[in-house]
Amino acid sequence: MQTQFSVDIADPDAKTRRFVFVLLDQFTLLSFAAALDCLRLANQMSGQELYSWRLIGEGGESVSCSTGTSFALDGDLEDLHRDDCVIICGGRDVQAATTKRVVSWVRREARRGLVIGGLCTAAYTLAKAGLLDGKRATIHWENHDSFTEEFLEVELTKSVFVKDGNRWTTAGGTSSIDLFLQIIADDQGEALANSVADQQIYSAIRTDQDTQRLSIPTRIGVRHPKLSRVIQAMEQNIEEPISPSILAKDVGMSTRQLERLFRRYLNRSPKRYYMELRLQKARNLLMQTDMSVINVALACGFASPSHFSKCYRSHYDTTPYRERGAHAARLSV
Repeated sequence: MQTQFSVDIADPDAKTRRFVFVLLDQFTLLSFAAALDCLRLANQMSGQELYSWRLIGEGGESVSCSTGTSFALDGDLEDLHRDDCVIICGGRDVQAATTKRVVSWVRREARRGLVIGGLCTAAYTLAKAGLLDGKRATIHWENHDSFTEEFLEVELTKSVFVKDGNRWTTAGGTSSIDLFLQIIADDQGEALANSVADQQIYSAIRTDQDTQRLSIPTRIGVRHPKLSRVIQAMEQNIEEPISPSILAKDVGMSTRQLERLFRRYLNRSPKRYYMELRLQKARNLLMQTDMSVINVALACGFASPSHFSKCYRSHYDTTPYRERGAHAARLSV
């Protein structure tokens, strides 16, 4: 769609701001495309070249996104201009994509004072380079557990995006739109940012105060305040599980009433639901970190590796060791 008018901007004499997108192997297409389209539309709606962009990556030739589509790059990891804004685009298996060369390059550019952001899982890349120590950040919720285990110096939040000084991170997906609308608003005013959102049919602009996951009632499809409170307590206490009797007491119910509540709405016992949450976290840690199986077990509230393995096999029909081995084999193909 081509607009027939331009939106007034805050600084008609603004210098074109260049964004350099670093595409890691298996980057998430949606996060990258959403960010880039915000810049394109800002230029279109203003009638000026407010933003330009360049695509680079390790090797400088091409890179594949998580859908398998290949993108031609404009260049290799290169020395940038001091006023460039670097946006690293992560996705699947960001640990493997964050190579030693990528980390060294990111550190070098950071020492020169550049703004560096990470979309989707690229907060991992920034953290690996030490750029997020002592700072607030966010990452896709699926990578939250493994990130907190590895990077203790980072204040990880569940916000859709975080801007902490010259370090920016997003949770992935459409959160790129929210971050880039904020960038456009800061640069050129709310009117242009709102016009870009209108063009994208994006009617619910989120801020850094909004969280990335759906509320518990929405996720489970049940609006029951006591049930939501119990599930929230479970999710916040994975390493040291709370007994059903204490969970029930905390919301003013008997253990039997809590059992009936879970059976009615979730078709499983509180104990079973809690176990599934713990095993889901364990699976994420096995796939996304190099933590030993013993440490994964402890991080998920299992007193012994044998009990952990038994529960894991019962739920996933494989052992933790085989799960990790099969995952490594898939990545090496």
